[in-house]
Amino acid sequence: MEGETGKYKRFDKNFKISAVKMVTEGGEKASEVARSLGIHPNQLYSWKAKYATQGEKAFVGKGNLTEMATLRKKLRITEMELEILKKALGIFSKPTENGSSL
Repeated sequence: MEGETGKYKRFDKNFKISAVKMVTEGGEKASEVARSLGIHPNQLYSWKAKYATQGEKAFVGKGNLTEMATLRKKLRITEMELEILKKALGIFSKPTENGSSL
């Protein structure tokens, strides 16, 4: 558990996976695990469903960029580089006083 912000508790990826595995691999009842961890059983059921569909890729938290976010960041950088190159091309293609370009 990372700590509380406002009235909601935030739990890290390892905590969630461990809680789910206590139910799926440990054979314990979800309601008992939830009670022992101090979370609502519905929260544990939600984590269990997410883990079942996404596996180890579930529970991406702060600081973990998804593939789409990473690609968007690369696109922004590439677009900025392209704009710089366009400006440089405009500067270097201007004719000089003697009629030739640089």
